[in-house]
Amino acid sequence: MITHEEIRSIALLAKLEVPDEELDALTQEMEKIIAFADTVSHAPVSDTGFDNIHHLENGFRPDVVTPSLPQEEILQNAERQENGCFFVPNRK
Repeated sequence: MITHEEIRSIALLAKLEVPDEELDALTQEMEKIIAFADTVSHAPVSDTGFDNIHHLENGFRPDVVTPSLPQEEILQNAERQENGCFFVPNRK
């Protein structure tokens, strides 16, 4: 059985606010989810194959090496570069 404290802990990890008046309902829903996951985990799947029912395959093109632009030409319009690469500032 899942407790209100476990629900609060999960909510904290998920950065969710759970009002106290919703704890009972959320606990019941979480228990249903856990019970379903337990049911699924015991499903017999040893005879289940991984066949593609649509019989489709990816159509990959062959790799062909082609000439590319010189590094200097590629980086000439870069606002900033570092170690021969584009520098993109971290924007959090």
